[in-house]
Amino acid sequence: MRVIEHDHVKDDHIKDDYAVAVPFYDLWHEDGHVPLVRELLPPLLKGVERSVIEIGAGTGLITRVIAQETPARIYAVEPSLGMRSVLVNRLAEDPRLLGRVTVLPCGALDVEVDEPVEAIVMISVLQSFPAEQRAELWRVLARQLQPGGRLVFNWRERALPVPGDLEVMGSYAVGRHAYEVAGQVLEAAGESVTSRFVYRIRQRGVAISEDEVVVTNHWPAGERLAAELRAAGFDRDAAPEGMEMWRLP
Repeated sequence: MRVIEHDHVKDDHIKDDYAVAVPFYDLWHEDGHVPLVRELLPPLLKGVERSVIEIGAGTGLITRVIAQETPARIYAVEPSLGMRSVLVNRLAEDPRLLGRVTVLPCGALDVEVDEPVEAIVMISVLQSFPAEQRAELWRVLARQLQPGGRLVFNWRERALPVPGDLEVMGSYAVGRHAYEVAGQVLEAAGESVTSRFVYRIRQRGVAISEDEVVVTNHWPAGERLAAELRAAGFDRDAAPEGMEMWRLP
């Protein structure tokens, strides 16, 4: 079994530790937050027509939602080579997307596009940034937005989890194999939560492949998050529960 440890910040200068999760990514996320985001995101993109940045595009699940709901050009930011490979292959299946989506192989803190965009979408990425990096994140994103531009991301308050045993979080049949994702919280303090994830492929109940990743995510309280965004010059706009939308004045 291979074990990988890292802080969960997507950066193009680190090894692609996300590669072990790629075969499980769509299976697990389609069973998780993605269906709800497909429902909640479109109204928040109403009126966007020219350009959008998507931070942490992953394999393109949300990229397709943005493309379906707007005619805009999309800058899909994804530092992981494994994730980008699936994303580009997905674009290649649809010539209309291939001409509209530019894939940027960098992290969020390094984003620079040719012109200010109308919207930035960031789904299940914010927890990747510790407190000391978020102030820079807000500055970078504000610099990419046009006046009145919107920053859209998913968010909800979370109670501090309690460390526990490894538990199966999802199991998905792929032919005669079962693709299994298991996880446990190892440590939780302040806004930081360190977790262990194990990705297994089983054949007739026997693990034939297993990889392990240890990640640290960061979950600030809503009040702190709001204070950071206001300090960076953003104003809160209306959004459904589970989503946030902030605009530049």
